[in-house]
Amino acid sequence: MNFSQLLKEVRLHPQAVSIPASWAQGRACFGGVMAALLYETMRAKTSPGRPVRSLAITFVGPAEPDVPISFEVELLREGKAVSSLLGRAVQNGQVVTLMQGSFGGGRSSEIDVPALPALEMSSLEAASPALPYIKGITPDFMQHVSLRWAIGGIPFSNTPSRNMGGWVRLRDEGGDETLSEAHLLALVDAWPSTLLSHLKKPAAASTLTWTVEFIQPVPSLTTLDWCRYCAQTEHARDGYGHAAAALWTAQGELLAISRQTVTVFA
Repeated sequence: MNFSQLLKEVRLHPQAVSIPASWAQGRACFGGVMAALLYETMRAKTSPGRPVRSLAITFVGPAEPDVPISFEVELLREGKAVSSLLGRAVQNGQVVTLMQGSFGGGRSSEIDVPALPALEMSSLEAASPALPYIKGITPDFMQHVSLRWAIGGIPFSNTPSRNMGGWVRLRDEGGDETLSEAHLLALVDAWPSTLLSHLKKPAAASTLTWTVEFIQPVPSLTTLDWCRYCAQTEHARDGYGHAAAALWTAQGELLAISRQTVTVFA
């Protein structure tokens, strides 16, 4: 089941979605998919004309692949312009993911500050070949995502760089479906933690909290389009790291801003 098929599944059956093992990340389901499916359920409960502005996500516990998950949404408040919702992903009676979402319509404003320019990186043609999916070595979900390194080191390469990034897109989607905020969640979370490049040997790491802010309106893109991504470690100590990241179109137009707190077991 590819990413677009999973989105269709949660629209039809939000109370019982089983995520295939091909979307696993270690013993848990890939966090980007969990966030995307919960967001998609949340979006269905939001008033028209109110695009998502920000999502605050906490991964409470690991969600098991191939076990039904219930995606539940509660409308907390609907104001004149902004809707606030709370989403829960529940498996085996336990909450595994929480999401607070803010959806808001645009309004006229005297303030108009353009985004900072996209970080310079190697062109798609000059970037490294797409990271291969190697069963038992790379996460299972990597068979659905294509990453091409342009900045920093790969995980466990003993590269003490603060930055990591390059080019990213979904693969094997079977067509040029319109890229939505749900797809952007998967693209942002597809990259490993910047902390892992500092290590000499494999170790586990997982996202504890994640905040994503979307630039609206989302440019017209498809699942065939490549995007640029770069994350920067701001601080790491005591087994926790803090990183900020951004996702841009290939032309450098800002799509999303991300911040994560990551736990690393090394």
